[in-house]
Amino acid sequence: MKRLRLGQKVWLAIGAAVVVTLAFSFGLLNYFYRTVYMKEVERTLIAEGTSLARDYRGGAIAREYRRQIEWYDEKSTATILLIDNPRELSACFPFPVHYDALVSGRDRETLLAGKPVVKTGYEKRFGRRVMAVAVPLLDDKRLMGAIYLYMPLADVQAATKQAAAAFWPLAAVFAAALLVVGRRMVRQLVEPLQAMERAAERMAEGRYEAGIPVRSDDEIGRLAKAFNQMADAIAKEDEQKREFLANVSHELRTPLSYMKGYSEALLAGFAKTKEEEKAYLRLIHRETERMERLVGDLLDLARLEGQSVPLERAPVAFAQVIEDVIAMYEPIAAQKRIKLSCELDYDVIVNGDADRLEQVVRNLLDNAIRYTPEGGAVTVRLSRLSEAEGELVIEDTGKGIPKDQLPLLGQRFFRVDRARTRKEGGTGLGLAIVKQIVALHGGAIQFDSDLGRGTTVSVRLPLVREGEETYVQDKGTDGVSSI
Repeated sequence: MKRLRLGQKVWLAIGAAVVVTLAFSFGLLNYFYRTVYMKEVERTLIAEGTSLARDYRGGAIAREYRRQIEWYDEKSTATILLIDNPRELSACFPFPVHYDALVSGRDRETLLAGKPVVKTGYEKRFGRRVMAVAVPLLDDKRLMGAIYLYMPLADVQAATKQAAAAFWPLAAVFAAALLVVGRRMVRQLVEPLQAMERAAERMAEGRYEAGIPVRSDDEIGRLAKAFNQMADAIAKEDEQKREFLANVSHELRTPLSYMKGYSEALLAGFAKTKEEEKAYLRLIHRETERMERLVGDLLDLARLEGQSVPLERAPVAFAQVIEDVIAMYEPIAAQKRIKLSCELDYDVIVNGDADRLEQVVRNLLDNAIRYTPEGGAVTVRLSRLSEAEGELVIEDTGKGIPKDQLPLLGQRFFRVDRARTRKEGGTGLGLAIVKQIVALHGGAIQFDSDLGRGTTVSVRLPLVREGEETYVQDKGTDGVSSI
């Protein structure tokens, strides 16, 4: 069995809703029309009969009063009868019981109580369905007669048919207008979804351009806009992955080519002396370390993003961690004649993992020194912003970063400098690792930069509040924590 498409289902739902609505509306109109109209007829008959009954003065029915009733009968839309025959008033005995009177015994009791009697249904005397009202004519407590007014129900049905004759043409116009509007709504609903379906099929084939038109600002329009944004994000992610693979391939190819070349030289006996052999081995060892760092960064990033590395949280003297990292980079900074200075608040105690916090400082300081030219300056500041938050700021006088690329910093595989030189050709993993570590600590990182004027990186981290310090982890050069 062929499955219905979404547009067909919506069309069926709209058609069914139109049919049900019109049928219900007609039934409701018919019901209320009949009910309200018949109530109005009943009220009119009772009012006319009561008005005529007020002219009765008691005693035997006078000829003048009878003429008055006959005259009113000719003027009224209803048929009016004056009943004064005892048989008609259901005074059965001593009259035959089988006589079909207009007023039954139960009706007589109601009339004797001075109340009108209302009847709706088939009346044998008239051979038709009628609505009838009997109003009593009382002389003290004696029932001297009754005014009987009735209207054929056929008249009511004719009025209902007239209402139906006016209803159905209007209903047809309404249904046509509703279907036109429904068609437009179905098109607005289905076309973006069909465009998304086609775009998803293209994306499955590796083509990430979506280009779904956004025609409205409702949920469908916002969904189309979100789909376009998703396609753009996937395209950028794919481009960054491709670039990352090219960078990693280059980074791996370089040390591998060195290792292969120098190892082949050793095997071929090109090294004439022991010193040359050691030099070759040192070069091979250096390139091995480069590969090890690259693989380690990749593993770190994968674990941090998957949150499979639990943080060993403890109160950490962050200033001491920063000092240890600065001591490691002072020789590199001196070699490039970079002025490396620091302003540290030693009362800042961070609740975090000392090893991971050291990795944050190391990656940020490595970037600052790498992209700062000779004769530049790098400043490291640590301060307390509040009782609950501290801030690490690393500022350099390097080449800077374009403003439009600042929001992309910290994304996986993103590199500001796409050059693949061995001097500055990083893999773009350092800041991604930093961003993940800071996020796991519940902190925030911010970048500010101008081309040619340097870059400032601010890292905010939660602090240990007073009374919470059970011990402070101060990781010194020997790696031993002091309590």
